[in-house]
Amino acid sequence: MSDPQPTGWIRLTVQGNGLSANMISPKIRLNGYPVPAAYGESVPPAPPGPWRVEATCQWIRRYGEAALDVQVADGQTVDVFYAPPWHQFTDGRMGLTRQQRPGALVFALIMGLMTILVVGGIALSLT
Repeated sequence: MSDPQPTGWIRLTVQGNGLSANMISPKIRLNGYPVPAAYGESVPPAPPGPWRVEATCQWIRRYGEAALDVQVADGQTVDVFYAPPWHQFTDGRMGLTRQQRPGALVFALIMGLMTILVVGGIALSLT
């Protein structure tokens, strides 16, 4: 009987909630190989050794790029957190702890401008 192969894990948490985050699922790669990804937590097995975790999103263009190199030991679970941006004009963030989602100010300004334009258009059509 052969000895079992050593195993570790990468606990990947894709951060985000609400409509803006869940419309587009990120693409995750471990050492260049795609792995299933969704918002929330996933725990793919990762044999001990060095690993490169990469994430991107794609809508009209590719955006939200982030990467992190980690070392997995036998029996170890390494936590990795990916925070996709609020909009497609910036990079994402990735780290060993929870990350702040980039681009909130620009997103709020765009949504505020859109609201002003819609309300202004309605007000003009009523006069």
